[in-house]
Amino acid sequence: MTKTGARFRAGAALAGAMCLTLALTGCGQGETTAPSTARTYAAAGAPAPFGAVDCREAKCIALTFDAGPSEYSARLLDILKEKQVPATFFLLGARHLEKYPELVQRMDAEGHEVASHTWSHPILTRIPPERIREELGRTNEAIERLTGRKPTLMRPPQGRTNATVHEICGELGLAEVLWSVTAKDYTTNDSALITQRVLAQSSRDGIILLHDIYPGTVPAVPGIIDALKERGYVFVTVPQLLAPGKAEPGKVYRP
Repeated sequence: MTKTGARFRAGAALAGAMCLTLALTGCGQGETTAPSTARTYAAAGAPAPFGAVDCREAKCIALTFDAGPSEYSARLLDILKEKQVPATFFLLGARHLEKYPELVQRMDAEGHEVASHTWSHPILTRIPPERIREELGRTNEAIERLTGRKPTLMRPPQGRTNATVHEICGELGLAEVLWSVTAKDYTTNDSALITQRVLAQSSRDGIILLHDIYPGTVPAVPGIIDALKERGYVFVTVPQLLAPGKAEPGKVYRP
């Protein structure tokens, strides 16, 4: 395991002990909007803007990865390409995005959604507003330099957010995305256990949280994809999950 992965694992484990609701909902997020609600808000009869996938009809689920890119991300992208599955990547800046710029460009080129997980993974509810803006703004700028597009989605570290974070995200054009499924892969490198945890929690409109920075996570992905496809799920990015609705800056989305 990398030093970065070890630090992240220790911090995430501590967060799990501190916040019992983090596993499925994040902490202190306030009012949230479900994907089905976002779709309902869209104009009646509006077409889904992502080709054949229409989550008003299909049994959709979103696969998301936090805290990369890492040494394992290239293999993950190979798997996703082979399985023809799009994902949403919430990227860290320091020691990740800045270290693997070619992987960020590949994510974008291969049709994945590239989003923000802040620059250095601080708990946003514990830092002053000016630093929140710096953490999010710096990551936005770096992603835009690499992909030509500014991200529209972010995931707050440890799922911790509040009214100040919502307001600043609104100013920066970002919607916050939480999750409904977690393997707690920061606690184990057992790929079979990671797979079991994901499959046990998955349901329609779910958002799966994994981390492509741990050695046990990426090897679990093929089995997760195959099993969920057998159950009739269609994999989509978070924007596809909300379509024909769109993520609104300053709002928080979770199933």
